[in-house]
Amino acid sequence: MGPNPALKKLGFAETDRVVLVHTDDIGMCQASVSAFDDLWQAGAVSCGSAMVPCAWFNAAADYCRANPEVDMGVHATLTSEWHPYRWGPLTSGAAVGGLTDGEAKFPKTSEAVAEAAEPQAVKAELKAQIEHAKAAGIEPTHIDTHMGSVMHGPLYDVFVDLALEYGIPPFALRLTAEQWSFGGYPEESCALFERRAAELEAAGVPTLDRILSVSLSEEEDRAGKTKQALSSIKPGQMSYFILHPSHDTAELRGICPDWRSRVMDLEMFLSGEMADHLAKESIHLIGYRALKDLIPQGVAA
Repeated sequence: MGPNPALKKLGFAETDRVVLVHTDDIGMCQASVSAFDDLWQAGAVSCGSAMVPCAWFNAAADYCRANPEVDMGVHATLTSEWHPYRWGPLTSGAAVGGLTDGEAKFPKTSEAVAEAAEPQAVKAELKAQIEHAKAAGIEPTHIDTHMGSVMHGPLYDVFVDLALEYGIPPFALRLTAEQWSFGGYPEESCALFERRAAELEAAGVPTLDRILSVSLSEEEDRAGKTKQALSSIKPGQMSYFILHPSHDTAELRGICPDWRSRVMDLEMFLSGEMADHLAKESIHLIGYRALKDLIPQGVAA
């Protein structure tokens, strides 16, 4: 696959290497909001997305209202993976649409979402999350997905169409169906992901080349693995590195078994170590707002 066509539109050369450093899970807990604040003020990250159904979303919205330049999207949330801390849908009648489990919360896995969630219920819930974010003072620059919960056949169609309805770029990768299949997705879904990304690109909606991250289960040499992932960006690619930073608090430790990795994500980006690495590798940092601005007028589902 050739150079990402968005690079030229953004003023880069076709051989440049570009990355979005993206903070996930903002609003899941207080520590995630304060961590994003620190990283944004330091210029260490370029964008992030908020979990609208979660308890600390209002704090994330307060921050965005006070700092309107913040590049914030909606972290489309259909799963609730922790115990005992859980969250559920904004929409009513969600159980009928297969969006809830026996605790009246979102299911714990994306597989459970794929098995039970009805596309129309997903559409209503994600639309409610976008509308709630907007009403709270966030003007979303993009929409992505928590735990990949929309990456299942017809749910992905709903996700992409809704993004276009609101004029924001959805999470979409310039991968072939064969490349998607290495992620264990069904053949039909892989073909759909490839087709929708090609349609978006043809319509002038920016797409990304790769998603990069270090699993939250990997604590050992986390900084080294992060540098390795960033260095893997090839000339002509615009990739997406996700992190899950949080401050070390009793609340965080009570919620997440992987809290150490989240604290490490904050520390290694806040220290400037990753910014120095990007500069050394001549990798350019951009955010989603620049991609949203590329979407042509009149593009809609």
